[in-house]
Amino acid sequence: MTTVSSILEFNKQFVEDKQYEAYLTNKSPDNRVAILTCMDTRLVELLPKALNLRNGDAKIIKNAGAILTQPFGSAMRSILVAVYELGAKEVLVIGHEGCGMTNLDYKGMIEKFKDNGISEELLSTLENSGIKMERFLRGFKSPQEGVMHSVNIIRKHPLMPSHTPVHGFIMNPETGKLTTITDGYEFQKSKK
Repeated sequence: MTTVSSILEFNKQFVEDKQYEAYLTNKSPDNRVAILTCMDTRLVELLPKALNLRNGDAKIIKNAGAILTQPFGSAMRSILVAVYELGAKEVLVIGHEGCGMTNLDYKGMIEKFKDNGISEELLSTLENSGIKMERFLRGFKSPQEGVMHSVNIIRKHPLMPSHTPVHGFIMNPETGKLTTITDGYEFQKSKK
């Protein structure tokens, strides 16, 4: 049995047994927060539990390292939609200890691309058309650096309301303990 056929078999039973009823909610976050976090599998269940979030409590946007690589990319668009259309009043950026984006070896990834049949010609074409692999595959020296990078992009974004607090945290992926990197309330007070 393939992974997808196993998923589809489980899903069919899940729907037939109406197990979805335990997760029914609306599209607006009850806690009025948007969270940008890492796609790390250790955070899938741990992060919501450690923050006392239930289904429907927050808009959770995930990507590698909780990194915003560009101010007008899809993750930032999701944050703006959460704020303007779905009622989020605060933004939390949550990185984690032991993140795979720490000191990401972009040259090593390029070699893996090649090992998987991506041609040197295609890579050159991308570079020549403005896709800089070093920037595209950007990691960070520490999760704290990564969190602050994303927090600063959000805070300085020309479309982000200035009254929206943007907080930064690092989570321990084993215990769920949060460490504050930057407090959005304090930051807003310091701007006045």
